[in-house]
Amino acid sequence: MEFSARVAWQRAGQPFLDQRYSRAHAWSFDGGLTVPASSSPLSVPLPMSDPAAVDPEEAVVAAASSCHMLFFLSIAARRGHVIDSYEDQAIGLLDKDADGRAALVRIALRPRIGFAGPQPDAEELAHIHHLAHAQCYVANSLKCEVVVEAR
Repeated sequence: MEFSARVAWQRAGQPFLDQRYSRAHAWSFDGGLTVPASSSPLSVPLPMSDPAAVDPEEAVVAAASSCHMLFFLSIAARRGHVIDSYEDQAIGLLDKDADGRAALVRIALRPRIGFAGPQPDAEELAHIHHLAHAQCYVANSLKCEVVVEAR
């Protein structure tokens, strides 16, 4: 399998060598969606960053959360659990890695799940999260720790 995304940026006549150019750009995907993207204002100060756009760090956190959720939903359905809602307030921690480089060093997934009918017990819920985590190829691709802190 292969996945692709188009990332496009234009200088648009701005000065460049002084580092005071816009980091705003666009991500385009094969389904036709284009998403505004930028560096995080925490990394590159305003006005060179666009705080309304998605930054790469947020995207990695969202990708890990989304992948885990999709596997969780599939596994829960196979195990007979009906889910009405799934909401995750995932958090990524940017810090220094073991080599002293800036990196996402931890992603905490904090899902809140609404079930139709009886909710599985804590052991069953933890088991489904464990299976989803083991199958999530985004989490399997990351060097940082990805943990589930079910709410």
